[in-house]
Amino acid sequence: MQELSLNILDIAENSVKAGAALITVAVEYRTARDRLTVTIADNGCGMSAETLQKVTDPFYTTRTTRRVGMGLPLWKMAAEMTGGALAVQSREGVGTTVTATFGLSHIDRLPLGDLPQTMTTLIGGSPEKDFVLEFDYDGRRFTADTRQYRAVLGEEIPLSAPEVLSYIDSAIREGIAECCPDPGVL
Repeated sequence: MQELSLNILDIAENSVKAGAALITVAVEYRTARDRLTVTIADNGCGMSAETLQKVTDPFYTTRTTRRVGMGLPLWKMAAEMTGGALAVQSREGVGTTVTATFGLSHIDRLPLGDLPQTMTTLIGGSPEKDFVLEFDYDGRRFTADTRQYRAVLGEEIPLSAPEVLSYIDSAIREGIAECCPDPGVL
């Protein structure tokens, strides 16, 4: 994958398939520590201890359509190439948290990519789910939460409506721009 947002999309889609009602994507930049941390957490079905031990093996998958699962192994490789790491925590019946850390200025770090588009793709594809984006750039924070949008819109207007997705995309772009003084670092 050519950008981190595509990995985020892939892992969040796994959360949707795991039956999560709430999926949180947290992106944290710490320039003084030269660190980027991306966390995807859900309240889905979780994984057994046996499955958890195998999740970064590219030849292990729970899918029946093909025999390989590359999402987490690629995410792990992308982190480790920059001096970072991948951690996966999960409990059956509780949910899963996937955290990847990256060397922020490392030459091999993939760009973040189009995070607003990633979030609106997730929301549009699963409008019945709740998604939270927490963006933090050296303590300057922005949060987008579909529960808040849903409360304002009511039940008559779905989150998947094109004008709603366009608004959410714009709101996320503006929020990130207000937090991040140097968009080139993303």
